[in-house]
Amino acid sequence: MNILVTGANGQLGSEMRVLAANSSNRYIFSDIATIDGRDTTILDITDIEAVKCLCKDRSVDVIVNCAAYTNVDKAEDDYATAYKINAEAVSNLAKAATECGVLLVHISTDYVFNGTSCIPYTEDLPVEPIGAYGKTKAEGERFVIESGCQYLIFRTAWLYSVYGNNFVKTMRRLTSERDSLKVVFDQVGSPTYAADLAFAIFNIIEEGKAVGKEGIYHFSNEGVCSWFDFSKAIAELSGNLSCNIQPCHSDEFPSKVKRPHYSVLDKTKYKEAFGLFVPHWYDALKRCVLLLNNQ
Repeated sequence: MNILVTGANGQLGSEMRVLAANSSNRYIFSDIATIDGRDTTILDITDIEAVKCLCKDRSVDVIVNCAAYTNVDKAEDDYATAYKINAEAVSNLAKAATECGVLLVHISTDYVFNGTSCIPYTEDLPVEPIGAYGKTKAEGERFVIESGCQYLIFRTAWLYSVYGNNFVKTMRRLTSERDSLKVVFDQVGSPTYAADLAFAIFNIIEEGKAVGKEGIYHFSNEGVCSWFDFSKAIAELSGNLSCNIQPCHSDEFPSKVKRPHYSVLDKTKYKEAFGLFVPHWYDALKRCVLLLNNQ
């Protein structure tokens, strides 16, 4: 098989590169630029003709879309760009997938919900995004579903990795530099180690498990915590024990966009459909921090 991975320089795309090294299939990693000397095919997914051309020329069998505009605050002032990447470009990929008869694996977010629930979100609940970022991601989902292509949409939350910039790396740095920190405790969710999500996608593709199982799935690590709890665990595992981390309310950090207070995703459908184990968030964090400590 030939598998096209878009957004290959990001956290999830980078983790897909690691797994692909052990595959007999051909993975085509694409992005808008090459970094760190990585083998990257230059592709602008906002150009539908370029997308279609590459899919046909490389005889692509599966598209994995890891590309996204993820700056939640900036999206409020730059809606046009966020929409172009999170919605229009996704529509391009879906149209190419339909035309070429290939599977599209698309990554979405918990931000398509309003974050006011108190029980884990299931896939069949109506979307109700509360900010520009969530609205553009919800539109991307709609374009995929309405395209008629074979698809898997994975909604995830609180993504981090040894690659790129993310909350785990930021907290490791801040807890090593400061004597004290305040972190919100009234936003609750399930962190997701990008390596675990990448493995889920990789396994489904490599084992041909997507057949007959098209639809939307939720994936994050197991368990629940607040950003405060998550920060305490990051500091502890990183050996930054001298920083005094204190809980605070979200309104102590004014933001242009309201963050979901509850982002827990129900993973029952994913586990029943694919029969794959989902690690607990703390165990996943330990694996990530160990790699970061050894860098």
